[in-house]
Amino acid sequence: MSNVTRGIAAATSVAASLDLPVNDAIVVHNSNRLALRLRPCDVLARVAPTGHEAAQFEVELARRLAEAGCPIALLEPRVDPLVYPRDGFEATLWIYYEPVTPHVSPADYARALERLHAGMRKVDGPSPRFTDRIAEAEEVVSSPELSPELADEDRVFLSSMLGRLRRMIDDRSAAEQLLHGEPHKGNVLSTKNGPLFIDLETCCRGPVEFDLAHVAEEVCEHYPNFSQGLLDECRQLVLAMVAAWRFERGDQLPNGRRFGEELLRSLREGPPWPTLETVTRRLDDLP
Repeated sequence: MSNVTRGIAAATSVAASLDLPVNDAIVVHNSNRLALRLRPCDVLARVAPTGHEAAQFEVELARRLAEAGCPIALLEPRVDPLVYPRDGFEATLWIYYEPVTPHVSPADYARALERLHAGMRKVDGPSPRFTDRIAEAEEVVSSPELSPELADEDRVFLSSMLGRLRRMIDDRSAAEQLLHGEPHKGNVLSTKNGPLFIDLETCCRGPVEFDLAHVAEEVCEHYPNFSQGLLDECRQLVLAMVAAWRFERGDQLPNGRRFGEELLRSLREGPPWPTLETVTRRLDDLP
C-alpha cells in the first residue's frame, strides 16, 4: 500500500472519529505533505508521516496569527485545533476554501502580504531564523549522499554562494520580524474573502525582503518600504536554496531536476536577478 493510500486512510479515520462525514478524499497536493479535500464535510486535511515536527508548530502559529487578524487559511472550527496521530501519520484539519479565480492581482497580493507582515509583528513565540533554512540547504549541498546528482562544480558553486549571501545579509543588520518564509503564489489561495496564505510550516524570522524574494516583481512594486539592495541579495539566496532542494534525493517536485538546472544557470548569468516566477516561465517556454 502506497504512502498516499495510507495517508488517505489515516485522514479519513481521523475525520470519522471526530464525527466529520467522509465519503470521498480528493488529493489537492502531494509533496512533503499530502493535502486532501474530504467530502461531504468539506475539510482540508494535511497529512504527513509521524515525526513531521512542523505540524505542531504550524497549528499553534495558525491560532495566534488568526487572533492577530492575518489573512491566512483557518483551522477547521468544528474540531479542536490539534495534530491528530493515526496509523503512522499525523493529520491537521483546516477549512477548505473554494477557489473563486485562478489569479490574484499583484496589488491585492501585495496588500495581503503587507497585512500578513503587520499581523505577524504582533505575534510572539519561538520561531526559527531564516538562516536555519540556509543551513538546511547547505547540508543538502555539502553531502553527496543527500544530493547524489549534483555535479561537483555545482556543489562548490552553490556552497560558496550560500555562505557568501548569508554573510552579506547578516552584515546589513536589517530589522527582522516573523515571516511566512515561502509566500510564493503556490501558497496563496484566491477566495471570496480575498487572498489567503497557506502552508505556515516555513515561517521564520528575518527581514521582509526575504519574503519579497519569493514573489513576482509586479507584487514587489506594490509593497511599500523595502531595501532594493537587500531584496537583490535575498533573491539570489532564494534561487540558491531552491536549487539545492531540487537536487535533494527524493525531491518530489514535478520536473524538479530541470528546474534546479535552470536555477543554476540563472545564478551563473548574474544580475538582474530573476524571480522564481520568471525562472518558472523560462522553463515552461523551453522545448
